[in-house]
Amino acid sequence: MSDALKVISYGFGTIVGLIVIGIVVFWFIQDITQKKHSILRNYPVIGRLRFFLEKQGEYFRQYFFSSDRSEMPFNRATRSWVYRNAKNEGGIVGFGSTNDLREPGSIFFVNVAFPVLESDRLPTPPLIIGEGYCEHPFHAKSIINISGMSYGAISAPAVRALSLGAAEAGCWLNTGEGGLSPYHLEGGGDIVMQIGTAKYGIRDQEGNFSPERAKELAKVVKAFEIKLSQGAKPGKGGLLPGTKVTNEISAIRGIPAHRDSISPNRHRDIGNVDELLDKIAHIRDLTGRPVGVKAAIGGWRFINELCDAVNRRGSEYAPDFLNIDGGEGGSGAAPQTLFDHMSLPIAEALPRVVDALLESGLRDRIRVVAAGKLVTPARAAWALCVGADFVNTARGFMFSLGCIQAMRCHLNTCPTGITTHNRRLQRGLVVQEKYQRVANYAKNMNREIDMIAYSCGLRHARQLKREHVRIVETAGKSVALNILYPYPEIPSL
Repeated sequence: MSDALKVISYGFGTIVGLIVIGIVVFWFIQDITQKKHSILRNYPVIGRLRFFLEKQGEYFRQYFFSSDRSEMPFNRATRSWVYRNAKNEGGIVGFGSTNDLREPGSIFFVNVAFPVLESDRLPTPPLIIGEGYCEHPFHAKSIINISGMSYGAISAPAVRALSLGAAEAGCWLNTGEGGLSPYHLEGGGDIVMQIGTAKYGIRDQEGNFSPERAKELAKVVKAFEIKLSQGAKPGKGGLLPGTKVTNEISAIRGIPAHRDSISPNRHRDIGNVDELLDKIAHIRDLTGRPVGVKAAIGGWRFINELCDAVNRRGSEYAPDFLNIDGGEGGSGAAPQTLFDHMSLPIAEALPRVVDALLESGLRDRIRVVAAGKLVTPARAAWALCVGADFVNTARGFMFSLGCIQAMRCHLNTCPTGITTHNRRLQRGLVVQEKYQRVANYAKNMNREIDMIAYSCGLRHARQLKREHVRIVETAGKSVALNILYPYPEIPSL
């Protein structure tokens, strides 16, 4: 029996050896005859190690070589905070902070000697969007809300978990430009319907805006948001690769299946500020719901023109909210050039928008939503200090779902099942487990924003002002935000 095993083992080893030799010979011939890569022509077979190590480098850096605060787009310390709070494990750490307060741009808050006692604290009040200007104003309860992520860009289990978690936490869920799916409605919470440049989910057979479809959607959504641009790709429309356009997604969007879904770079029926205001008023009158605008900001011109036009035509033409996305935003796929170099970051865009609204006397009329890597309580509280009413985040909630920053969102190979339509990979995202993490993240964000406010001597987070936060300019020197961005003079009404 042992002799037979030796023969079988010997024969198997020989076969494996021949296969390996065959593969090496095949690679050798293939490498020296191809003309695309110089390394492979000069160093056949061995040169393949270079491409393998280059591909694996980002993962080795993430887990072994990068420090807790050095990685981009989100460092390990930030991701770890989200993971812990999504699991309700708390944000407590020991032995001191790893955040370098000498770094220019770092923020810290101005604590008071006598913070607010627990008995004197007030719950953060909700705000009403569109009050006095539409039939059905939106009572928005949470400071932290879920930014636009289309069904298609993210998977059905991910949308279901976000919907259920948003309902439990009391925050709203933005559909993204891909239209309203049944999964968005599963939780029964507040939905904001985004109208992208391609009008997905709210268009007729010719691709134009459909009033009939808008009326139907108004029965189940709380507000509409006209997207002019987003921080990931200002000046370019959305892109969903054909591999992710399933039959179900094609039906929801009203486009052919298995073909790239490419949105125009702007709305064909909105070419200037007056046409934008006309569209806002039309949709609001048609649906009875508040209508806002999402935009990445490139400078003063757009917001100044918008405010001037509203004051000229009347506040009934104003958007009910402005969703300002910083140039560092972006949970979807985009050209790296636009990711890296287009649009103002939220740190500069948000003060400009708020100041323009104050100067024009429209701040009380228009609610302000801020977005752009605001995934921690400190960054969200900073936005409130500047003048935002709400904070939207997409990637923060992706981390709460279990995102590991694998950077494969556009490849349909997401290892956590969040941005893929591969059923095998989606199996890893258990909705009944993950929706609770979504709710925990939203609740803990709101709770720790309040904690910052109490430490600043305030009774709730909506009392935060620019004088409550300082920005590091150089090592050992900081400046108060109200000095860096002074409040403009408000005209008498």
